[in-house]
Amino acid sequence: MTSPALPAALAHRLRYRHLMLLQQLGELGNLHRAAEAISLAQPSASKMLRDLELAFGFPLFERSAKGMGVTELGRHVVEFAGSALVDFERFVADLEAKRRGGFGQIVVGGIMGAAPDVVARAVADLKKKRPLLAIRILGETSDQLLDLLQRRELDLAVGRFSAPMQHNRFDFEPLANELLCAVVRNGHALCRARSLRLADLVSWPWVLQLLSSPARQLMEDEFAQANLRTPENLVECGSIFAMLQLLQSSDAVAVLPESVVRDSLDTGLLRRLPVGVGGKLSDFGVLTRKAEPLGPAALELVALMRVYAARMTRRNLASLKRAKKPRISA
Repeated sequence: MTSPALPAALAHRLRYRHLMLLQQLGELGNLHRAAEAISLAQPSASKMLRDLELAFGFPLFERSAKGMGVTELGRHVVEFAGSALVDFERFVADLEAKRRGGFGQIVVGGIMGAAPDVVARAVADLKKKRPLLAIRILGETSDQLLDLLQRRELDLAVGRFSAPMQHNRFDFEPLANELLCAVVRNGHALCRARSLRLADLVSWPWVLQLLSSPARQLMEDEFAQANLRTPENLVECGSIFAMLQLLQSSDAVAVLPESVVRDSLDTGLLRRLPVGVGGKLSDFGVLTRKAEPLGPAALELVALMRVYAARMTRRNLASLKRAKKPRISA
């Protein structure tokens, strides 16, 4: 039932095309380009926007010579439009999959440290049980995953909170932790060292994750605790594949999850350096939107991820005992 506070004109006039226009305007900030994006003439788009603002009872965008900026209240409307469109598109795709004899779809995101040992293995097991279930896996950093989860482009994510107050929007179930290690290409001059301090590494080129990622923030904390500056010769990278290529083709140092570099270490493409890093990284876990229960298939996926997360924890503990890593010093 429509809320009494909601103008009746809005309930009767809001249409799918209106949501498309709002989303494009919020993204592009230009009425002409937004109209083109949804195959609408600009005069029609301008009238549609005026009708929308009349129905809402307040301006959605501020007009200026530089374009159109979203107002404070308009931002909530644009976010709703984006979420509604994603929900509708997911509904249509899910319905079409079921019409063709499938069993719906799940979209899951995972950070690089959880993707190989937890997410991918759990998905493989789930596909054996539900071969007609469509599953998409997106690999991103935690901040990017939470943004996708907020925009309803993911059903669930495996990562960490990346900013304060996010616990008010998302539920979190801890799973395991990543064992981080400092690595370089095979044949690097640092491979000859039997023991290293963090201070021995900062003069070399580095490849680090984006500053918004929890793993990068941890490294910045460790540089600070060792009274060291962030390496000046630095490449910031959000792609694990690009990071591995940069490591193998340069003298760069990187700190990555062991699960990500395990194959490269086993084949001799990369070498682990004898320095301890990342000991205070918080657990990663399952992130979901609050007050939105998961469906049966997604719940089954989470149960499988718990199993592989427990195995990952046991393997990490065994690796730590074997490595007997020294504490970081400057």
